Amino acid sequence: MMLRYALQTVRHRKAGFLGAFVALLCATALITACGTLLETGLRGTIRTERYAAAPVLVSADRMVRETTVKEKKGGTKTKHKAKPVAERAWLPAATADTVRAVPGVERVVPELTFQAVPLTGDSGARRPSYGHAWSSAPLTPFTIADGQPPRNADEIVVERALAARAGLRPGSELTVQSTGEPRTYRVSGIAHTPRGDLTHQSALFFSDDEARRLSARGGQVSAIGVLPAPGIGATELAARVERALAGTTAQVATGDDRGPAEFPDAAGARTKLVSMGGAMGGTSLLVAILVVTGTFALSVQQRHRELALLRAIAATPGQLRRMIGREALLVGLAAGTAGALAGLPLAAWLHGCFVAGGVVPGALERTTGVLPMCAAVAAGLLGSWAAARITGRRIARIRPAEALSEAAVERRRTGRLRAVAGTLLLAAGAVLVVVLGSLRTEPASTPVTFLAVVVLAGAVSLLGPLLVRSATALLAGPLRLAGPGGHLATANLRGNATRMASAVTPLALLIGMTCTVLFVTPTLGNAARTQARDGIRADWVLSAQGPGVTREAAERVRRTPGVAAATETVHTSVRVGLAKYAAQGVTPAGLTRTWDPRVTGGTLAGFGEGTAAVSELAAARLGLAPGSPLTLTLGDGTPVTLTVAAVYARGLGFGDLTLPHDLVAAHMDNPLASGVLVAAEPGSGVGREQLAAAVRDVPGAVVLSAAQADGARAERQDAGAEINLLAMGLVLAFTAVSVVNTLVMSTAERFREFAMLRLAGAERRQVLRMLRTEALAVLLIGTVLGSGIALAVLTAFSVGMTGVAAPAVLPVGYATVVGLAGLLALAATALPGRVALRVAPVELATAKG
Repeated sequence: MMLRYALQTVRHRKAGFLGAFVALLCATALITACGTLLETGLRGTIRTERYAAAPVLVSADRMVRETTVKEKKGGTKTKHKAKPVAERAWLPAATADTVRAVPGVERVVPELTFQAVPLTGDSGARRPSYGHAWSSAPLTPFTIADGQPPRNADEIVVERALAARAGLRPGSELTVQSTGEPRTYRVSGIAHTPRGDLTHQSALFFSDDEARRLSARGGQVSAIGVLPAPGIGATELAARVERALAGTTAQVATGDDRGPAEFPDAAGARTKLVSMGGAMGGTSLLVAILVVTGTFALSVQQRHRELALLRAIAATPGQLRRMIGREALLVGLAAGTAGALAGLPLAAWLHGCFVAGGVVPGALERTTGVLPMCAAVAAGLLGSWAAARITGRRIARIRPAEALSEAAVERRRTGRLRAVAGTLLLAAGAVLVVVLGSLRTEPASTPVTFLAVVVLAGAVSLLGPLLVRSATALLAGPLRLAGPGGHLATANLRGNATRMASAVTPLALLIGMTCTVLFVTPTLGNAARTQARDGIRADWVLSAQGPGVTREAAERVRRTPGVAAATETVHTSVRVGLAKYAAQGVTPAGLTRTWDPRVTGGTLAGFGEGTAAVSELAAARLGLAPGSPLTLTLGDGTPVTLTVAAVYARGLGFGDLTLPHDLVAAHMDNPLASGVLVAAEPGSGVGREQLAAAVRDVPGAVVLSAAQADGARAERQDAGAEINLLAMGLVLAFTAVSVVNTLVMSTAERFREFAMLRLAGAERRQVLRMLRTEALAVLLIGTVLGSGIALAVLTAFSVGMTGVAAPAVLPVGYATVVGLAGLLALAATALPGRVALRVAPVELATAKG
């Protein structure tokens, strides 16, 4: 029977359930989009391009592996963990000889893959460009469409797509920036593949000797393609090759498993996408729970009179709870299905934005599965049912004789259970803020940051009526200055605190979450920039508009009269155990003339081959001191043990580990320097003109002052902030929609109240002024609470990450956030109010429902 009532209620109160429907639709769409990104990170396909014609591929292991054994009662527990390295891993060239001896192998094709950027001025293609030996062309396969293969060291073959973009043909000259000095080659041929042009990369082919020289990897290959003999399947051959290579670190792949070996950045992006999708999904789920619960609470509150009538005519508490729960399930099923379908294009758009922003390589294809959709619908059903049952719990429990009186006037006191739950959430939020102040790594602090915001907003939601009444007591005097509208607004804030709190909560969440997202990156970035600015003693910085600064360009600067020191720097990441650390490589000669990391232990005087300098944070985490051995895994998976020479304080500005330049560069895909710090002899007069003249014929070389270099760092920081805003933008958009949705629902409920005020003699403009005053009061309360949440969280984040309580709050950004929130609040209140005031008050006062 109650199911029939639920169906009739939903059918005849469509407008009443519209707000809940919108909240659930947005929530399930958001969860579907985040779930799709998470699934892409876990199961996304990386299709091979270069190795499409090699059914079996042998590559090096890019994982750092760790096995732990724990003794437990009754036996031992063994765990195997693995984390990827940052660069491409390489195999011994002798591995090819082992593979050739495997029965069933028809041909073995060693592969060299290295950076090779054509300096054509073509800015339309942002895809990476790699060089290869022409002997590995059959792996795709590439064949000559025009011209001939490269026979000499000064000849090159380019793929058809690159030739078309750059206007190249056989006989043209092409300058290529590879791992060393730029060199000009003669195009000997144009290559094409029957499978179509490469989508995610450009390919340049050199003679075999020149490719070996450019790769700078003597005795190593990046991969080995294996072609089976007739009648031998790829799976069978792969098993034979695996047995032959047992005991080595070589990995054997077939099918789509070949893609990660070809696109190591895409394989690494999987981990990033899992982390990002999980963080976004978790935050989205918590925000959705908070918003949906608040929306259903408001929806049930608006029906108190109807539910009270049902209690008065002998409906049992169980019947009311079942009816409310089934109504919620009906709305949840409809909204969840629509939201899950809407989440798919949302996920596609978000994935496209990440690809365009360089966060995720295009080679990692988006996965579209039913699991995120089913999970979103299930979460929507469960969330709507639980929210409706919880919010309808009290009206269903009261005695029939009290039901109508309870529905007529809002309770003045906050329920004991609600107050206790709110206090517990507030305490949990305070604990999270304290914990956040002790976290000193970004991967650990980021999820806690957003969790603290949501938990504190949840506390505001539960304690909202109490907070609104307290705020109203403080605002009563100023509100009365607005005349009759202010008096009415004050009375409404006092008498309907629960309804007003339902509007305050999403506003506080919107302002708190948006400010946190906007200012968390500048808080960390500004501290890092300050450390870098204070620690760089160089007068000038040699940079490059391209892959990097070559060794020859740095040497020319060093030889310039009046230059005291020139420090080449490269940046990568390494692993100590499985932990990932940002690292830089610097040339030791004259290092203290250009760089001051504020050494707090040891000395940089002996820094050089076989040594390392570490930040205070890394030293504390790893238990290091000057003279300690440091075993780490370089970017390409090569293990090395160094001796700690110094410990420094400016780890945010310069990374946790500083290593010798030559050691780091030899194990990077791009060994070119990201910059060269140049210090001049005092009084020498060396300036931009002399340095620019030294590198005049170096393509893309640029001389920057220290201030200009700091500005470039700021631009990179802003780009990172944009990515963070994009990642959390959907959550913020959902929160903004919930603000509008809640305020519209709250205002629409009061149409009869407006009519009674009109009939009692209030003018139309007085009612509108009352609405505006209420909206401004709600906005002020929400702004204070949201700003307080953001300030507490950002301050704790700043203390943990930088050591000082100095959150970077940008005044223009903060004013924009509050201004946009105010526009949303005023529009969502004024527009429904104007609609209500267009109808004759007699019609509204006497209308049914």
